[in-house]
Amino acid sequence: MDRLPMLELFAGELRRLRTTAGLSQEALSERINYSASLVAAVEQCRRPPRLEFTERSDRVLDADGLLLRIRETMIRESVMPWFREWVTIEQEATALRSFQPLVLPGLLQTEAYARALYVGASQLAEHQVDQPVAARLQRQEILAREEPPLFVAVLDHTVLERPVGGPAVMREQLRHLLKVGRRPRVHLHLVPRDVGAYPGLNGAFVIATPPDGDDVAYLDNPLQGTVIERQVDVRSLRQSWESVRAEAMSHGQTLRMISEAAEAWT
Repeated sequence: MDRLPMLELFAGELRRLRTTAGLSQEALSERINYSASLVAAVEQCRRPPRLEFTERSDRVLDADGLLLRIRETMIRESVMPWFREWVTIEQEATALRSFQPLVLPGLLQTEAYARALYVGASQLAEHQVDQPVAARLQRQEILAREEPPLFVAVLDHTVLERPVGGPAVMREQLRHLLKVGRRPRVHLHLVPRDVGAYPGLNGAFVIATPPDGDDVAYLDNPLQGTVIERQVDVRSLRQSWESVRAEAMSHGQTLRMISEAAEAWT
């Protein structure tokens, strides 16, 4: 993946604001409580800025939200063009119903888990995954909003057992899943290991409920995702969702299973 223009803009504005404030990289690093090497890496476009880094830098450098706005645009730019429409739908939704038979949904992934997926399951080289990983993590901020959407995820039991990134990554990921799963508007449901064939095995999908209007769905596939708006197709997916949900455990049972699985990854 080539260097993104907005990443270069962020780096240039960070450098300009820092020098205008009369601060060296070391002085800025002390004020924002990050290493000078990280400040240098961001200014040289070798590392994308994380949200907390951006917030602290924007505040210390009196940028009045400029760095935050550039980062938001940069994240949108790093998302694949065919996925941008869905990200907008996702950000505005009042409810999201997600089914994933193979891996955890992007909204629930840790940085290490997401990175392992990009490196192992995509055609990107390891040095090319920083920006799409950052984009995925930023999408997750909707679940921490003051008024988050209702998020209901049905997961196949195999997602707890597939060693994405290795034992340490899986242990961290499942502990994170427990933490997110205890939020009031997040509900997790596992399809047990002993369930045979069921409708969801045909593939992952998400159904979004917008603030007004009809539900919209998203189908994932190996080439690119597809936004589904035709209501006859959305109704079919809702029926699949109800069938899948009927096979799954309760939220409480699911959290207990995730807790046990997390401690089994040693």
